[in-house]
Amino acid sequence: MKIYNVTDPEFTNYGRIIEGYEKEIKEIEEALRDKTPVPEATDYVAEDKALQNLAASAAITNSLFGGSPMQFGWCNGHNTKLNCLEYHRSSEINLGATDFILLLAKREEIVDYKIDSSKVKAFLVPKGVMVEVYATALHYAPCQAHKDSGFQVLVGLPKGTNVGMPSFTPANQEDKMLTATNKWLLAHAEASEAKDGAWVGITGENIDIASDLD
Repeated sequence: MKIYNVTDPEFTNYGRIIEGYEKEIKEIEEALRDKTPVPEATDYVAEDKALQNLAASAAITNSLFGGSPMQFGWCNGHNTKLNCLEYHRSSEINLGATDFILLLAKREEIVDYKIDSSKVKAFLVPKGVMVEVYATALHYAPCQAHKDSGFQVLVGLPKGTNVGMPSFTPANQEDKMLTATNKWLLAHAEASEAKDGAWVGITGENIDIASDLD
């Protein structure tokens, strides 16, 4: 699979590189590296005090999100597969203490609540580069960028995202795809999420970039 870099023009359809926050990036990067684990599989924590209480996190909240309440957590571990795609009604901020790869597609490529995995593109995010992933970009857990190393990635989202599940009666198919607050999910049939009842909305192969890593 071709792996683009977030510096390539192709990334502009999915997100942007955030510049001008060198001090904040360094502070967050150090906290990620020193205070968050790298599990053998993949783990996600929506809000982590070690990240939430950083001065850098407050600065990012007040500028990038206009002061709206934010949560700062992490997604760390080892992964090379697509498995699922999700979207929010908001952008997401990512920053790695390691290189990592994002597998991305576009919401407008969903047809009848399904998308073929051939629409997915891979983007390398170098260590220390902060990116905004647009609300219109389908994404999920990061992938490691190298065969023998994992990833440590900041996940910045509006407060409450991915936490709990709102109680309501679904009125349409998209409502049935809501799996947590502000989280709509499409799973591949091979993914554990599908076995747990998530909407099977990814057709084609379950992408695995293991053979593309150095």
